[in-house]
Amino acid sequence: MSDEPLPEPDRVPGAPHPREALRIIGQDAAVADFLAAAKAHRLHHAWLISGPRGTGKATLAWSIAKWLLSGGAESGLSTATDDPVVRRIRALSEPRLHLIRRPVDEKTQRLRAEITVDEIRRLQGFFHMSAAEGGRRVAIIDAADEMNQAAANALLKLLEEPPPAATILLVAHQPARLLPTIRSRCRELRLHPLGPEDMAGVLQGLGLDQDAARLAALSGGSVGEALRLAGQDGLAVYQRLIGLFAEYPRMDRRAAAQLAETAAGRASADGDPFDLVVTLIDRFLTRAARTGLMGAPLPEAAEGEAEVLSRIAPGPAAARLWAGAQAELSARARAGRAVNLDPSALVLDMLIGLANQPAL
Repeated sequence: MSDEPLPEPDRVPGAPHPREALRIIGQDAAVADFLAAAKAHRLHHAWLISGPRGTGKATLAWSIAKWLLSGGAESGLSTATDDPVVRRIRALSEPRLHLIRRPVDEKTQRLRAEITVDEIRRLQGFFHMSAAEGGRRVAIIDAADEMNQAAANALLKLLEEPPPAATILLVAHQPARLLPTIRSRCRELRLHPLGPEDMAGVLQGLGLDQDAARLAALSGGSVGEALRLAGQDGLAVYQRLIGLFAEYPRMDRRAAAQLAETAAGRASADGDPFDLVVTLIDRFLTRAARTGLMGAPLPEAAEGEAEVLSRIAPGPAAARLWAGAQAELSARARAGRAVNLDPSALVLDMLIGLANQPAL
């Protein structure tokens, strides 16, 4: 057997697990909503924590779990790091806490694609076995939108007849994928992308001081996305993309082909190169469209970005053109990838398509 630790699907590569976080940054409204309900003795049995990836949903869920199981005595959602309950939670040894996430296949030692019904049955067993011990019990499902149909139906039955003194925290990146009947039985805490100052503070705390401003600009307020970009050298790839449009509508086809080749690399623990390149093209087109309506975004995500975007998107007509290109080309590339077409050819097709856009 391998001595390597099993993968954690709820952990962003390059970052500590959310259960290790000491505080919640930039989500004061969601924290206030939860505390107001708890202190008014209106603690709902199920909470849906939603919002874009990387905005602190799991951190909030673990902070709520620590606060509830340690007695909720501290102000805010803070808890003392030397609290024995907090230490057990960080070690995944707290008996009153149950974590559900995508399981590891015992044969392949790889993560399954979905949360299965067996995981929800274990949750039912957890509530049944721990009922005799009394006290608050907490379950975290991360991410709830990764449940398959059978798991979702089993969870719905649990939510319809919730166990006493139980709190279920559902983390969801795409809550629309959940059954409407599940959503209707949860109280929602909606998280939003972090602002530039909060993003910079978090990234600097993770040792990304030098590139914090550009990573914050390119990641759209998502710490998880910023870490993914940092782990895959996304800023350098985006700089190359900006360079391709330096003389638009002319484009260096050789440089475009070389950029497209980077999308053909093998996926790793840091991410999928194809997904990275397509995401960066999406981000470039989105920022171009926004420039046409609101002016060049600041801070820049790459050297010379503001000048390039201002030139290719001088007004609303150009904004509409780039927004339409983003929707069409991105959908075409991802559809091609879904049927296993060559990733470098797909990206090159996107870039050539953009070069053939009418100049404004």
